[in-house]
Amino acid sequence: MYDSLIQQFQNKLKFAPQFKKTVRFVIKDDDKIIRVDCSERPATVTYDDDSDTDVTMIATLDTFSGIMDGSKDPTMAFMSRKLKIKGSMGIAMQLNAILED
Repeated sequence: MYDSLIQQFQNKLKFAPQFKKTVRFVIKDDDKIIRVDCSERPATVTYDDDSDTDVTMIATLDTFSGIMDGSKDPTMAFMSRKLKIKGSMGIAMQLNAILED
């Protein structure tokens, strides 16, 4: 289930080669941490990694899955508090543009 989520994210990254940041996804359902380092292509993925990142996104698996498959808008998820952001809001906005495509 997490592999599918990361695969979708990596597919979206193919269209954004300028995005070279690190992103942490915290899945609230089971406190699963997925860290994606986009500084190289393909992006490297590690699980349960608490290393520093540029931005951290916190949501349920359902919310993340919806954002990745396009059925949920990341901005609306944030505004409705289903998605929490820690770290750079500027990077989060760049990421939002990638995820919406």
